[in-house]
Amino acid sequence: MSTSLIPVILAGGKGERFWPLSRKHRPKQFLSLDGTGNSLLQSTAQRLLELALGWEKLWVVTSGQLADGVASQLPHLPPENLLVEPEGRDTAPAVAWAALETQKRYGEDAVVGFFPADHWIADQETYQNTLLAAATLAAKEDAIVTLGIKPDYPSTGYGYIEQGEQIATFGDFPAYRVNRFTEKPDRQTAEGFLATNRFSWNSGMFIFRTGVVLKELYAHAAEIITPLAESGVDAYPKLPKKSIDYALMEKTQLAHVIPASFGWDDLGDWNAIERLLKGDKPNVELANHVGLDTSGAILYSSDDTEVIVTIGLEDIVIVRDRNATLIVKKDRTQEIKQVLKLLQDNPKFSDLL
Repeated sequence: MSTSLIPVILAGGKGERFWPLSRKHRPKQFLSLDGTGNSLLQSTAQRLLELALGWEKLWVVTSGQLADGVASQLPHLPPENLLVEPEGRDTAPAVAWAALETQKRYGEDAVVGFFPADHWIADQETYQNTLLAAATLAAKEDAIVTLGIKPDYPSTGYGYIEQGEQIATFGDFPAYRVNRFTEKPDRQTAEGFLATNRFSWNSGMFIFRTGVVLKELYAHAAEIITPLAESGVDAYPKLPKKSIDYALMEKTQLAHVIPASFGWDDLGDWNAIERLLKGDKPNVELANHVGLDTSGAILYSSDDTEVIVTIGLEDIVIVRDRNATLIVKKDRTQEIKQVLKLLQDNPKFSDLL
């Protein structure tokens, strides 16, 4: 392998749209949702181990309340490679802090990649080859490389990346300068993007040399990188809450994209389970289900002694976990977060979060 890669897994998210299965101390990345028996975090780590050449160069960033869970799920992870944020400040502080720490250990020419803990990947070989292409580009050029996912439908739930001029080809993978990042578009705009053949979905995966990204952070996000460089993790309470897209990627002139097709899903809410597991069956059943005239349903129960009975339902999600049951139309799963705020405001329901 010509270029080594130091992978950093971002595992601090809450995964609220998978409530009630996902809760404070058992977030989405700790769940097994893809039928493998491994949690999403464990699957992510296994995918990256070969590129990292073993556990010694694999890192994880997570929150204080999830640190014990990460250590339990990844028992071979060196404790010094687990960065524990005292509070969540979105992805920009996480990336900045991890870039500082990996530079201290490996130097400014180390190639580091950042990977969300909750992605599903179908084709492991193509995935690894794409990452090697990105790592090669990052090693050779002053480039912040993002993986773009070739869109197969006009999604309104993802951000988009517009590719500019092609700069090189690495193996079978052409690399382009990024023209612009676009936030989640409406459907008509998304259809227009697909028609041009120049747009990819923003996967949230980034690869770069530590020295390159730190220089760019000082130029575009000094309010984040400077306190972290001076005070380390103690700076967290005063840091702004910003995503790496907003803090850096939309501003830097060094953004590059490699469009990729390896079968990808970010498992954003319960509808993702249907995309992974539906097949030709009328419903997705991860529960004992007896249904009459029910179709397009997603059903989940964490207790295999229980049964969910439905009559005359279409396009609905039913999730039963311990002391909570969720019933929601499939097209309104994005609103689960709003319901959790209502539960949070009522002391009677605080143990459901």
